[in-house]
Amino acid sequence: MKEALVHMEGIEKHFPGVHALNQCRFELFSGEVHALVGENGAGKSTLMKVLTGVYTKDAGQIVYKGKEIEITTPKMAQDLGISIIHQELNLMPDLTVAQNIYIGREPRKMFNLFLDEHELNRRAQQLFQRMNLQMDPRIKVSELTVAKQQMVEIAKALSFQSEVLIMDEPTAALTDTEIDDLFRIIHQLRDSGVGIVYISHRMEELKRITNRITIMRDSCYVETLETKDATIDQIISLMVGREIYTKPIESLKPTDQAIVLEVKHLNRGSVIKDVSFQLKKGEILGFAGLMGAGRTEVARAIFGADPLDSGEISIHGSKVRIKSPYDAVKNGIGYLSEDRKRYGLLVGMDVETNIAISSYKKFSNWGWMNKAQSHATAEHYSEALKVKTPSVNQTVQFLSGGNQQKVVIAKWLNRDCEVLIFDEPTRGIDIGAKSEIYKLLDDLAAQGKSIIMISSELPEILRMSHRILVMCEGRITGELSNIEATQEKIMMHATNRSGAY
Repeated sequence: MKEALVHMEGIEKHFPGVHALNQCRFELFSGEVHALVGENGAGKSTLMKVLTGVYTKDAGQIVYKGKEIEITTPKMAQDLGISIIHQELNLMPDLTVAQNIYIGREPRKMFNLFLDEHELNRRAQQLFQRMNLQMDPRIKVSELTVAKQQMVEIAKALSFQSEVLIMDEPTAALTDTEIDDLFRIIHQLRDSGVGIVYISHRMEELKRITNRITIMRDSCYVETLETKDATIDQIISLMVGREIYTKPIESLKPTDQAIVLEVKHLNRGSVIKDVSFQLKKGEILGFAGLMGAGRTEVARAIFGADPLDSGEISIHGSKVRIKSPYDAVKNGIGYLSEDRKRYGLLVGMDVETNIAISSYKKFSNWGWMNKAQSHATAEHYSEALKVKTPSVNQTVQFLSGGNQQKVVIAKWLNRDCEVLIFDEPTRGIDIGAKSEIYKLLDDLAAQGKSIIMISSELPEILRMSHRILVMCEGRITGELSNIEATQEKIMMHATNRSGAY
């Protein structure tokens, strides 16, 4: 049996109040793509941060190319040939592609006094040729798509002669065509002998791209499976260790309740074109469409985050003026952005503050905060939504993605919003946390909340929505009931550029 490129055994890591890694193991061979899966908070990223020197292990053994080593810094890992491409890319937008790849290692000329831009671009071009990638090394990173930026990160890793490449959620923001391009590069790297660790929540990708799958749960190693022998149900069962929520069939029946929100003839430049629809009490209204169809733009306009050129918004039949998010919240509308860290949370502050911030007046007496009431409210919602946190005093940035999303939801429930707009509610969230979010949405609808759910995942739209509106190039091009909707029908409307339904 051939020797592993990387072998980690008995890895332990503690943080204050948290046992982050408990006797974890992982193995990677040259020329394989090895998936590392588990719920958010399972320990995947922490284990890889130990391997890449971001964290030092408390106990355990790391063997690299047959030799036991201690990796104490990211630079040491990089020098050894171990690189990581984070989900949130770390590139400098105002520098060129070549400058980003060789930052701090630029070739010089004239007695090392000047940078050699010609040589810099030549080396970058050589890397792209190795990857069979068409890209100008002189172009600024800010002009590239997310997919192209990811290719730059891969090229940067290869420039260090990396033998181990860790990819964290590499397809989260990519289109299907871009994913195909990425997989082509991954196959090419695998065939050249690079060992690739592939972290993903997208179960369907595992069969396409990986050789083996290691599952983690609750900070522990669970099992390693051969991909060809594993089933998706088996992987999910090992990941979550509990029953996955299944939506009751009767909850998909169309609601005949009163209209809560109505928008008429919304227009904003070329991104929103004559959009009209109604939202009923207790209804989950799905918005589907391809990237750039205008779904988020409609949500932001309703919430007052972006100005409208024209159109009307009514709540319970009464026309309202929404010029800012403050106006929207005052009228009972809450918005959960697709970028929760940027627009939905104060990541440097604690859970209690994030839950209370939308309703500070409720907790203030003559300008003084009632901390006991604020704390009790945060405790109530954390318990009700099953937020996994040591306490409500925990800083939000240290929570998993699914738990961060629950904190945003708690913020709007605390405000008692009647209309909730969820924009990509499960993006970057594992299968177990998705299940909890789905049940939460159903429970909210059953309580009479009215929900708009924007999602790029068609199975999610079909699973959760009473009705589905489909957008294409700023227009609503189709409306489908849950009973008649299929992925094929949704895609037909999503690519109908000829006009509104």
